[in-house]
Amino acid sequence: MRRALALVLVTILFLPTALAEDIVTRIEMTEVGVLGETDLGVLGGAVSPDGETVLLYGMDGYTHLISALNPQNRGDDVDLSTGQTADVNDVNWHPRGNTALLVGDNGMAMRYDSYDHSITNVNGSFAVLGQTLTSVIWRPAGDFAYVGSEDGSIWKFAEHTGFEAVENTRNSAITDLECHRDYNICFASSLSDGVAVIDQGFELTWLANTDGETWVAVDCADAFLNECTAFGSGLRTNVLEINTLDAAQTRATDTFAVDLLVADHTGVSPGNDASTLIHIAPLGLLRHEPVSNTVYTVLVPVDAVVFDEVIGGRAMAAVWEHAEHEGFFITQFGNIVAFEPAVEEVEMNIMTVLVFGAVAVSVPGVILGLVYMNSPWLQRKYNQWRFGKKQD
Repeated sequence: MRRALALVLVTILFLPTALAEDIVTRIEMTEVGVLGETDLGVLGGAVSPDGETVLLYGMDGYTHLISALNPQNRGDDVDLSTGQTADVNDVNWHPRGNTALLVGDNGMAMRYDSYDHSITNVNGSFAVLGQTLTSVIWRPAGDFAYVGSEDGSIWKFAEHTGFEAVENTRNSAITDLECHRDYNICFASSLSDGVAVIDQGFELTWLANTDGETWVAVDCADAFLNECTAFGSGLRTNVLEINTLDAAQTRATDTFAVDLLVADHTGVSPGNDASTLIHIAPLGLLRHEPVSNTVYTVLVPVDAVVFDEVIGGRAMAAVWEHAEHEGFFITQFGNIVAFEPAVEEVEMNIMTVLVFGAVAVSVPGVILGLVYMNSPWLQRKYNQWRFGKKQD
């Protein structure tokens, strides 16, 4: 009897975990529009700090502003112009949200101003002329930005100083730049040279245990954790433990592969509740929870094809959420897809609540029952009380 009760208790406790690890699509999708009738070559999108707009960017100088809340409403769009035909490879908003930096091919280094929607060259852009600029990020203080290049170079940038080269860079392409949200400590991921940390004084240090991998992106999703996460080819992941006193002593943990799908990382976006949404190819989404360092599926590629064969065959360009499993994504072509929690996911969440409620109610009783069955003294006292009450 005791073994049976213990088995039931263990089964109840582990049921939610087993459900959460299933490889399933947790969203339902609805196509709500398209940005154009032809392939726009959208490469990405940056959500403004206030969460109201998305600055899209892409091939041949493409830039476009849409509403983050109602991206299907073309009346809210703002057509922008870089005046160039070079590809825009990355965009990052200034922490105050009034401007954004754009970088791209042929040394493109420009600023978008939300006041009049103008896009102009930044100071000192001649210093990166001819470079293929791949990534840009502002430090949380907003005083300097970092810019990475295809040849492995990294610069720090401010309007009053222009571009200044960061020392100790290597030769492979910089694939992403990211900063912790509470510290002026940033990371650079590279195609073949590993991951580097940049401290508050602009000193760059390459992290042991990261070379030999093809790193795609870095994200610092949770400001309360002194760590960021690197994402690499082959669904590889590495947690970067930050030393806030001496960033050069930041440690990369052991790299591990996520055994979920036949797919590959292509980029990341901020997710709801301090999580990371991982773009994968074929078109799909994963979510990384930094507190538990777990990854699970949000959109399985085969389900994207079932939803729409054409959209499922395209690449994910931008994605953002307003709540967990609720938001929008845009393909490189320009398709706009809304998503919300799947019915099965809602039912699973309700079941989880019910299970935890059952656990909360049943566990104390089970524990007391086990204690009673194993205590002759308690049984004797109960019998004395019971029979004494009858005699009364």
